[in-house]
Order: sequence, then C-alpha cells, then structure tokens
Amino acid sequence: MKLLKAVLFALILSLIPAYSYSASLGDMRISYLDGDVQVRTADTSEWVPASINMPLMSGDALWVPEGGRAGIHLRDGTSVRLNENSSLEILTIGGDSFQFYLSMGRAYVNFRGLKGKLLQMDTPVSSTRAYDRARFRIDVSGSGFTDVSVFKGAVYTEGRNGKTRVAAGKILSLGEDTYAELAPLGPADDWERWNSDMDRKLERRYSSRYLPGELDAYSYDFDEYGKWVSTRDYGYVWTPTVVSVGWAPYRHGRWTWRGGDYVWISYDPWGWAPYHYGRWAFGVSIGWYWVPPVRGSVYWSPGFVAWVNTPTYVSWIPLAPGEIYYGYGYYGPHSVNINNINISTINVTNVYRNVHVADAVTVLHRDTFVTGRHVDAGIRENPFLTQRVSAGRPDIAPTRTSYMPVVRSIPASKEPPQAIRQIQVNQLRESRPVVKNPAQSVLRPGATLEPMSVTTLKEPRQPGAAIQPQGLQPRTIGKETQRPSGTEVQRGSTPPVDRGTRGTEVQRGGTPPVDRGTRGTEVQRGSTPPVDRGTRGTEVQRGGTPPVDRGTRGRQGASEQKAPDKEKEQHQETGPGRVR
Repeated sequence: MKLLKAVLFALILSLIPAYSYSASLGDMRISYLDGDVQVRTADTSEWVPASINMPLMSGDALWVPEGGRAGIHLRDGTSVRLNENSSLEILTIGGDSFQFYLSMGRAYVNFRGLKGKLLQMDTPVSSTRAYDRARFRIDVSGSGFTDVSVFKGAVYTEGRNGKTRVAAGKILSLGEDTYAELAPLGPADDWERWNSDMDRKLERRYSSRYLPGELDAYSYDFDEYGKWVSTRDYGYVWTPTVVSVGWAPYRHGRWTWRGGDYVWISYDPWGWAPYHYGRWAFGVSIGWYWVPPVRGSVYWSPGFVAWVNTPTYVSWIPLAPGEIYYGYGYYGPHSVNINNINISTINVTNVYRNVHVADAVTVLHRDTFVTGRHVDAGIRENPFLTQRVSAGRPDIAPTRTSYMPVVRSIPASKEPPQAIRQIQVNQLRESRPVVKNPAQSVLRPGATLEPMSVTTLKEPRQPGAAIQPQGLQPRTIGKETQRPSGTEVQRGSTPPVDRGTRGTEVQRGGTPPVDRGTRGTEVQRGSTPPVDRGTRGTEVQRGGTPPVDRGTRGRQGASEQKAPDKEKEQHQETGPGRVR
C-alpha cells in the first residue's frame, strides 16, 4: 500500500507543469520604457534608472516622471501600463495572485483572466479586483480621488462604504468618504487609444505555433523581431533579424544583482524569453539561433551561460542545447543545483559547441562587470580554451552599481517626489492584504463586504478628469481628504457634472450597470480621431536594438533607435569585450 501511494504521488507530480525560478523573478518584467523611468528595488530600497527586460519582484516600485511611460508584462500575458506622473508599488507576486498599489497617476490593465488567477489593484481609497478577463484603467488624483473605468469585462471595486461591480462601459468615481458615483464612459482619450493600439499589437500570436504553451505570452517578441527556420537537429528555431555586426547572445546588456543572483538584463527589445529560457546554437547558413525548450520542461534561469572567472576578468559563453548549466537552484534538465554540492569538487570539462564561433565569447574586466564603466581587460585569447571553467556565477560581491540594470544619471527634475520616496511597501502590505474571496474586505481585513451606495449619473464622464498634470502628491493612508468644492473640470467635450444640484438616482448593491445597447462586449466610444504621437514608441516595435541610455532621455523597446553602426560604435566604447 505504501509503495502504491508513493507511485501515485510521483505520477501526480509528473503531471504538474514544470516551472522553476528564483524568487519569482520569472513572473514579471519591464516590457516598455519611454523617458527617465525609475525603479526602487526590494534589494536596496534605492531609486535607480529602470531598464527594458528588468525582472521585477514583490516589494519593487516604479516611478514614471513627466513625459514618460512604462509597461509591465506578466508571465500569463497580462499587461500593466503607467502614464506620466505615476507611482506603482508591487506588493505581491504569487503563483496565482498579483497585487499592485497605485498611489498616484494612471494605470491601464489588460488582465488575461486565466482560471484561478486574481489581479488586485489598490489605491489610497479603493481596492479593485479582477477575476476574469478584463480591460480597465485606474486614475488616482493627488487628493486621493479614484476613477475606475472598465472597457471590457467587469471588475469588483471596494470603497469605504462597500463593494460594487463595474461593468464594461462604466466609470466609478470614489472619494475618501462615502462618495461614489457611477456614470457612462465618455469619449476615449489619448491614453486609452494608445493602450488599445498596444493591445492590438500584442494579440498577434504567429509564433505560438512554434513555442511551448508556457511561453505563448511572449509570442509577439518573436513575431516582431525575428523569424522561424527549420533545422535538421532541433526542428523549428528562431533567429533575430535585426542585430548589429559582431552581435552574439548575452552581449548587449548587463549582469545585475537581483534576488541573490547575477541576472542577465538584455537591452535587446526582444531579450526576455530567449535569454531566460532555452539555449543558443550557431549555423553557418542561419547564424545564431535560439532553440526553445520542450513543453513541460520550461524553466526560467538568470541566464543559460558557462563562466570563466579569474582575478582580473570575467568571461561567459551561451550554452547550446544539452550542455550543463550550473546554477543556485534547479533549472530543468541539463542543469546542476550547486546548492546541494561542494563546488570545489566539480571539474567542468571545457567542451562547448559554441566555443569556436566567432564573437561567441564575451570578456569583461572585473571592474566593468561590477561598475558598468569600460576598462580594457587586455585579453585576446579565448579563455574557454586556456582557463578553468567556473561552476556557477562569478564569485564577485555585489556593490551599489551591481544593483543597477543600467548605469546612468537621472536629472533631478525627473526624480520621484519626496512623498513617493517615503512610501513603505511593507506597511502597505500589512494594511492591504491580498484577498481572493470576493465577499471579504481588503480595506477592513476580516470583515464581510456590504453593497456600496452609488449615485448613478446619466451624462458620460471621461476617466481621470480630476488628475492634474503637475504638483501632485499622493495622499497618505489614514489622513483625511476633503471633498473638493464646486464643479470638477472635465476634459474634452463632456460637460462638467454639478455634484450639488443635479437630481440623482441612488442604487444600492452590486447589481451590474446596464451596458449601452450599441456597444457590445468591448466598448467603442466617441468619434474623436486618434492622436498621432509621432516619435513615441510602442511596447516592442520592430527596429534596431535599443542602445543604453547614458544621460539623455531616450526610449527602450521602441523603433526610433540608433542605427546598427552607431549602436556598434557605442557598444565598443562602453559594452562588453569579445574575443574570437
């Protein structure tokens, strides 16, 4: 009987999808950047410049200054995007739950709504939970007022006086006290149109036919920046189509200390999945190509490379399929967890298929590896032919710059305001738990929710009408907020709503509002033509590999990048060295 139970238990384990990642680093990454976006990491609690493809953890925070935008991509395909003057804290990243706190600004969410998943977006006066697929945005003014606007699906929003369901085509406005108004959505603004355009781009999934199901959410990156080629040894493989001369995998980016390990952060706009899953090989007729992992063996890693670590320089090479990866954790087939063994007893054989490929080996002076400032390593021979291969990452203690995904300065005018700097994520977690049960309260942990008293308006309202472009300070939890007197100024052509004199109908309970008859599931509003944003980028536009921004404002993950020859010139000045 005991043997039978053991066999059944092993069988059940074999049916569970195989995932592995360090400290949830594979769950969330920065997928779009425009402007001097900054991140406060849980590792140091210090604000530093953000980078495209930076993995995010629970306890991290993002600040998007004036003129900027940022996008976050989750493992399940959910997107969260921030407009300028926005501050977002990442409270919880769990296996089935994602919790954020928007202290000020605008956030747009395209939630995939996979079975059993929860996305919770809190603000100073509200908590919004999505259980099924939905597209919505949340706007928080400096005085604490919150607008919850739903474009597709439905969400459940809790305020100080209870909970209500907000359906597609409606906007719920909440204040600190019992103030709550529900209105039809007004015409789409530039922020909504831009996000809708981004969503349409990400819906293209041509590459999903070649990827394991676990990586389907990253199909767009492969569609936009490369092509699939059939090979005799590995079947269909992917090769990037826009790279600079002398490019090699794990060349354009930086090893950054995240979650207790050196993690590769690529500056290539497509550089998330191909560097943290699968392996790389080289073919004479193809060039460098990426071999995806097989379904059921999809493991995230800090970067599948082999290392040579000496007192003066560090070197690495991309691993080919079947070659052993030595890491601090289990990273799937053909990996060794060196947490469980004595490193000094490991003798790594210097036999790698990519070792003779031109430019395959990258060499950096140890000072460059740590600080990001170029120092010539003076190495011309191939270390993987002359030195002992190291088991695992370099034995280099991280310094302040090791935590920075990109080493550059930020103008003082773009730094987070003092009120944002003072936000303590741990305190927010204590006061705002993740609550999966829709009947239980987030704002009053342990309490059962009552229906919200909502004043229903007939005139359309635009989202975020109370948001001011400058001078905002987030409201501190626990402090009273006075309801503004007079009439709110509405953007666009929608007339202002007189909150004091108009007759309203009070609805109680969570009954979903009736959608307008002509809209259907996804609401189309207004006839205002889209605004041509000119040079503003898209989440992962087709084009050149994004250069490292070294002081001037730029975009990562956008098409308006430096030409390959210019990029190569910059890379030679500041990037990793390479040997043949």
